[in-house]
Amino acid sequence: MANITASAVSELRKATGCGMMDCKKALVEADGDFEAAKKILREKGLSVAAKKQDRIAAEGLVDIMLTDDGKTAAMIEVNSETDFVAKNESFGEFVKGLLRTILSKRPNNVDELMALPFDGSDVSVEDELKDKTFVIGEKLSIRRFVIVEGYLNTYIHGKGTTGVIVKMNANDDAAKSEQFAECSKNIALQIAAMAPAYTAKEDVPEAIINEEKEVLIAQIKADPKNESKPEQIIEKMVTGRIGKFYEKNCLNEQAYVKDDGMSVKQYVESVAKELDAPLSIHSFVLFEKGEGIEKREDNLGDEVAKMLGK
Repeated sequence: MANITASAVSELRKATGCGMMDCKKALVEADGDFEAAKKILREKGLSVAAKKQDRIAAEGLVDIMLTDDGKTAAMIEVNSETDFVAKNESFGEFVKGLLRTILSKRPNNVDELMALPFDGSDVSVEDELKDKTFVIGEKLSIRRFVIVEGYLNTYIHGKGTTGVIVKMNANDDAAKSEQFAECSKNIALQIAAMAPAYTAKEDVPEAIINEEKEVLIAQIKADPKNESKPEQIIEKMVTGRIGKFYEKNCLNEQAYVKDDGMSVKQYVESVAKELDAPLSIHSFVLFEKGEGIEKREDNLGDEVAKMLGK
């Protein structure tokens, strides 16, 4: 049997991030072979990762990376079980590696991403994710990503709680200006703050508007004050309230947060006039960390009782 030195254990721990005892056991099992020990730890990591898949991962972070020319952006959401992990430097670098992989290989979906080599290595993204799950000790999940090309600006809020990519209709000259940079950044901030669902009124599906109208008609008719109102008056009331729906949900129609005397569309038009160039909002993508994921709510009393064996 090979002599397992403290320095070998320490080196393996540094290379894998695993605990000292796990590293020592792996080296003993591998009879001192460093690479074999790494493989053993990795195989154990796959097993550990599989056991964590039924856990809820609703924390984590959203991050964005741009190509050097600034014309392509990738945004990703990677989830963990606790917010503490999102602040871990190793986790953050893993997310950066995923973004580099996405920008380099341009996968179409998460399944394609999982099969790719991670950040230029000979290990797949899927295996790297499982390794990180083992090392960090929590379920990790690559939830979604997007690639956007064009005249762009981006914004990350709260160290990864919210991410925005906004794409503008512009030309090369306008896109190089300070006014464009400021305007597109302000639009990204608007999106993060007000969370619109659509860019313009024309983007709202007809089915959504019809459903909203049905709800509004029911609400209006349920009010005793409206019992005697004729249908054409109710229809006008609905039209007015649909306008409020647009103002809340459509970016162009929202009140501009830095000057609520104008809409976002009017603000962009004022910048376009200043530039004497075409400028408008093409589209945007908004990721909010954990959006739509049902978080587990632990009962403190039950947890304490469990710890006490009651």
